[in-house]
Formats: sequence, C-alpha cells, structure tokens
Amino acid sequence: MYLDDARNILGLAPNEDPRPHLSEFEMARERIAEMVRTAPNQTLADRYQTGLLEFDQALASVREYLESLEPAKPQVPKLLPQQQEPPTTPLQPTERLEEKTIAPRPQGRSLRWISWTIVLLTAGVGGGFLFFKNESDKTLRRQARITFLERLGSEYIENRRWQDATNAFSEIEELAPESELAKFGRRSIEAGMIEEQTQFVGYWIGQAVAEFESGRLNEADAAAKKVLEKIPNEKEAATILQKIAAARAGQSREKALTDARKQLNDRQWTAAITTAQRVLATSPDDADAKAIVTDATAALNKFNADQSKANDLLAKASALDQGQFNQQALDWLREAASLAPDNTEISARLEKMASYTRTLRVPGDFATPAEALAAAHDSDRIVLTEQTWKGPLFVNASIEIQGSGSVKTIIECPANVGSPITIGPSAKGVRITGITFRHETFAASGSDRFSAALVRGGSAIFVDCHFSEASGHGLAVIENGAATANRCRFSNNGWNGASAMGKGSSLEIRDSESLNNFEHGIETWDGASGTLINNRCEGNSRNGIHTDNSAAAAIIEGNQLISNREFGLVLDSAGSGKVSGNTARANLLGGFVIRKNASALPVTGNQINLNQGPGLILEKGLPAAPYGNNTLEKNVSRDVLPEADLSGQD
Repeated sequence: MYLDDARNILGLAPNEDPRPHLSEFEMARERIAEMVRTAPNQTLADRYQTGLLEFDQALASVREYLESLEPAKPQVPKLLPQQQEPPTTPLQPTERLEEKTIAPRPQGRSLRWISWTIVLLTAGVGGGFLFFKNESDKTLRRQARITFLERLGSEYIENRRWQDATNAFSEIEELAPESELAKFGRRSIEAGMIEEQTQFVGYWIGQAVAEFESGRLNEADAAAKKVLEKIPNEKEAATILQKIAAARAGQSREKALTDARKQLNDRQWTAAITTAQRVLATSPDDADAKAIVTDATAALNKFNADQSKANDLLAKASALDQGQFNQQALDWLREAASLAPDNTEISARLEKMASYTRTLRVPGDFATPAEALAAAHDSDRIVLTEQTWKGPLFVNASIEIQGSGSVKTIIECPANVGSPITIGPSAKGVRITGITFRHETFAASGSDRFSAALVRGGSAIFVDCHFSEASGHGLAVIENGAATANRCRFSNNGWNGASAMGKGSSLEIRDSESLNNFEHGIETWDGASGTLINNRCEGNSRNGIHTDNSAAAAIIEGNQLISNREFGLVLDSAGSGKVSGNTARANLLGGFVIRKNASALPVTGNQINLNQGPGLILEKGLPAAPYGNNTLEKNVSRDVLPEADLSGQD
C-alpha cells in the first residue's frame, strides 16, 4: 500500500508525523476489531473485517515508513550496558559554530518556531484524532442504519410489501454504493414478485379451468379476467376466455336448434325459420340450421299450397250441396279438412254434409264404440267424444270413424288380447280421423305380438291418428290389405312404426312421423308395395326406412331420415319406383344402403350428409356412376363405399 493511501485511511495530513498517534491508532484498531466480533450478522462482520484489514495495512505502511527514518544501531550484547554515543562533531568551520553559539536572537526565533511547530503538531495530532474519531462514528452509524434497513427490508419482503422493501434497499445502496447487500435485496424482491405473480396466475388459471370444465362459464370468465386485470398479456387466461366464448356460442347454438326443432314439430314454421337463421347469422355453414330452414321453408310452402287447395275444394263441395248425400262432395270436404284442419268453415260444411248420412254418436246413440260398430253399415259415420275407449274393435263396413283429436280420443286394449282396432276384409274405404291407438301396457316380448292397428284384407285411410306403445307394429297391413296414413305419428312401438308385408299388400304414408320405434321407422317386405312421401323417420333402433319388396314398387320421396341407430335407408329389393329428394343425416352406421336387387330404382337428388358411417354403401357388383346425382358431404370414413360385401346381411 502506498504511504499516501495509508495516511488517508488513518486520517493523517500529507506531511503529518504519525508517531504521536500510534497509541491512538492501536485503540482505534481494537475498536474496529470489537465491531467485527460483535457484528449483528455475517454480512456486516465481513464488511468490518475488510475495514480492519485495510486499517492494519495502512498502519503497517506507516510503521515501515517510520522505521526507515531511524539510523541503524549497532548490535550490543545484552549483558553489557549500553554505551553512550560520543557527541557528533559538526563538519562546519569553527567560526560559524561560534557565530551560532554567540548569537542570541536567532536562538530565540528557533525556539519560538519549535514551539509553534509543537503547537501545530499538537493541533494536527488532535485534529487527526478528531477526524478519525468522527469518521469512525459516521461509519458506525452508517453500518447500524444499514443493519436496520436490511432487517426492515427483509420483513417487507416476507410481507410482500414490494415498494417498501425497494425503498429500504435503495437507501442501503445510497449509504453503500455497489453494496452486495442492496443487490441481494433487489434480487430477493424480484424473485418474490415473480413468485407472487406465478402463484396468483396459477391459482386463478386453475380456478378458471375447473369452473370451465364444470360448465360454470360465468365463474370461469370472472376467474380468467382477474388474471388479465393484473397481467393484460397473459396468454393462458386469454385462451381460456376464447374457449369460454366458444362454449357460450355452442350453448346458444344448441338451445336455438332445440327451439327451432320444437317449433318445426309444432308446425310453427315461420318461427322455426327465424330461430334457425339466428344461428346462421353467426355460423353461415351450420348444417343443422340449414336443414331446419330448408325443412321449415318447404313445410311453410306446402302449408300455403294446402290452404289454397282446401279453399278450392270447399268451394266445389259447397256448389254440390243440395241437402242430400253426395259422396263426391264429402270426399272433397274430407280432403279439404285434412289439408286445413284448423279451417272452421270447412269443418262446419263437412259436419253439415256428413249429417245427410246417418251419424252414430258415442256416447249418445250408443254407449260404446263396439255397440256402434255392430249397428253400422256402409256410409255411416261414428263420432267418438273425448274419452279413452276400450278395444279391441273390429270394422267390417265401409264407414267413417271420427274422433275428437288424437290427444283427446284414445282406443286401447291389453297387449295380449289383440289390436285396439282391426279393419276386416269387407271394410273397403274406411276412413278414421283424430284417434290414438295403443296398448294399455308396453310388452315388447315374444315372437307373436299384436299391432296397435291392423288392416287385414280391407282398406283404410288414417288421418291425424297416432299409433304408439304397441307390443308389435304401430300399423300393420297384411293379406292384400291397403292402408293410407296422412299426418299420422308412429312412436315407441315394439317393432316397426308402420309396416306392410305380403304380396298384394300396400302401404302409403305421407306427411307423417315415425319416431323412436324398436325396429324400423317404416318397413315394407315380402312382396308388399310402399309409397312413402314427405315423412320424418328419426331415432329408430334400426333403419329409418327398410324396403325389401321383391318385384313390388317402392316410391320413396322427400323423407327426412335422421339419427337412426343403423342406416337412414336400406333398399334390399324393389321392382320399380324411385328414390329422390330424401335427406339422410346423422345416422349411426351410415346414410343409404343399396343392394343389387334394388338396382331398378333410380336414386337421385338425395342429400346424404353428416352420417357416422359411409354416406352411400353399394353392394358388390353395383356400379357407382348411376348414383352420382346425389349430394354426399361430411360422412364419417367416406362418402361412397362401393363393392361392399353384404352377403349374409339381414
């Protein structure tokens, strides 16, 4: 260490003699050493130790300097007394020595100078001591303040009072620039703030995810926004908000589609269109909403056309009303009533002209439907009031049976007794309207089951009727029978919703629904023919429509085949007919299945979309080209499956 640096450390002036202060320096050193021993923490102890080393180095440099000023003394044996050195004879001439000895005034000035020098040295020593003492006190106060601030800052960090902690360590840095203690404190603050932020984000992100997965979207939204309020650019919270928005949009979509389907089923077509269009406003390519708009628009157009035609038929029938029975006028009025069931003018005219024939009222004229049927003959009309009537009933005349609506007039019997109503071979042209046929209890077991309504050899027209909860089929046509169903519903039956079997039997169903039956929605087989137009077959356990007519005709047009557990349509065989304008959507195994024995039927203009299996399955040997005029989109695995091996298939 340089002497000047040592003087600065010890508080000595540049030319000040350090020897008078050596004892004071020793006292100061002991005080610093005591500070090292009694430091409140290791950091301060290290700092004091560094200061002590510097002080020792400075003191050693000064002592080395003082030793260099003293002449070397000869070594004397310790046993001999030390001899006095002879007086040194000055080398100056004698004359000058005498002058110095004699002259009195210079001697007085020298004494005064020495005195002043002593005074000044004394003052210098005292000043140096005071300076050192002052610096030592300042150091002690500074170190005490730093110790206090370190403890205070640490407490602030523990309590997460980041600004207060920052202020404390900033003051330490002012007191001791480049202080490792201040640097450590700032790093602790940064680490604590990061930890606090990480814990905050982790908690609220976890809360948001849990609420989202539980379907509580509002709570999830609030939790994610808490993160973004504090950290606006937090990506995970922003992603959760996007998922919440998508989930809300999905919920809104599902509710809107559910409402639209209900409106469609309730014949509120304009409302269904409006509801579905709200979905399309945000999702223009939504297939379900498009389908609802298409179905509702078609139904609305048909409704308007039916109303116009019904008014024309009413006008023609009214022109024939001469107060006498007229079959043509009655047929026109009945058709008009089926087209416009809510038209009170048509209903009144039909009631009037039908009264020209015999009307049998139950109750009133007869106590039960069975008694009225026993007395009825061709052209009679039986009117049933709002009530649940007991079957089974047998119709053997060409009559009309009129209920008060399928919700209000019900005919039922036990499942093991028979069908609630049977149309016999001699009953030709029977007309039945506004009645529900069902079994009292649902017993879907055994190979011999009765249907809700049976047409056995005769012919019947069912309008606005409901066939439900039968042990077997909802409506069955056998033994060359013929049945037509308009605006009817076949639901929850143990076998098919409606069926026809056997050569010569025929089934015609229009504008009807076949829902949730345990077999097919509608089935014709074993030589029976089928005409199925504008029906909806949905949610059946097997196929929407199954046709195995051998050489008989099959006309299948404009049907909605939706969400059946197997296929929308299976064509096993048919000799003639056509399949066009149908929609197969969301069926579990696929859309259409066509086998070689049905190759005579043109299959065109059908929409086959969004099925869970192939859209169109063609049996081995059937070319795909004739079926190219159909729309197939978004079916699982593939839209067309050619050359399928269907041998052994039922």
